[in-house]
Amino acid sequence: MKNNMEKPVENLEQKKQEIVNAPKKQEVHKTQPEKKIIEPKKEQTITDSKKPETPTKKIMKDEAVVNIKNAPVSTKYSMAFCKFIKNKQIEKAINELEQVLVYKKAIPMKGGVGHKKSAGGYASGSGKYPQDATKYFIGLLKSLSSNAAANELKNPVIVEAFANIGQKPRARFGKWKRKRTHLRLVARELKIKNKEKIKNKKQGEKN
Repeated sequence: MKNNMEKPVENLEQKKQEIVNAPKKQEVHKTQPEKKIIEPKKEQTITDSKKPETPTKKIMKDEAVVNIKNAPVSTKYSMAFCKFIKNKQIEKAINELEQVLVYKKAIPMKGGVGHKKSAGGYASGSGKYPQDATKYFIGLLKSLSSNAAANELKNPVIVEAFANIGQKPRARFGKWKRKRTHLRLVARELKIKNKEKIKNKKQGEKN
């Protein structure tokens, strides 16, 4: 008879053989995750279905304006100049002011001013030849003509010319006041009416 101790030994040996003869599990090779290649984004070309915008038209004005505040000119002289150049074409006014610089034409003034000779060589009334004020007004008229050219005005005429007293800052430690004047010049296009049209209208009204 076999000993009872032999059975567990045999069972152990059988288990060992079964373990040895058992098929080995296939080793799973861990593969590294594939790196995603990030492609650069292509610039999206936006195509507007709308039509290209038409360029905005420049708004043209019917008049040219020059506004100056606290101009370094005497108010008394400025009022005389405004009266002198009003209802005149800009080019004509500039030419006449240039004659004032050469002492050929005087600016008419009132209030204790002596008589001056004009271009004709005879006394034309009381007046003066203010040089600094004349140069200043020539500059204003040139800027007014450039504004009129920008607005495409033909034959611009000075319709408005105003001069008002401005602020008078004190100078020399308050001993005397400086001369300051507010100026406004407006020029508009000269509209020439045909005489024939006026005659035809009058004849139509009579008939």
